[in-house]
Amino acid sequence: MTTPQEVLLRTLKELGDEDFENFKWYLNQEGVLGDFKSIPKSHLEKTNRVNTVDQMVQIYGTTNAIKVTEKVLMKMNKIDLVTENLPE
Repeated sequence: MTTPQEVLLRTLKELGDEDFENFKWYLNQEGVLGDFKSIPKSHLEKTNRVNTVDQMVQIYGTTNAIKVTEKVLMKMNKIDLVTENLPE
């Protein structure tokens, strides 16, 4: 069985480098994620996809990390990644 962390990692791996940087930018923005707090820029600046998943799970918890990923991907207009990869 695939873990939620593996699902998140697989999803982030499908983003190109520029899209991945944009994804991290959204995680850092105050108020963009609704009720979810932003992740400090210093925690994301030089992180790769694995470390980003770890940061998200640590800060949001597993279930909310998936919700945050969905929110960010929707804002990035990456609806296909939401429907293909993330559980409903």
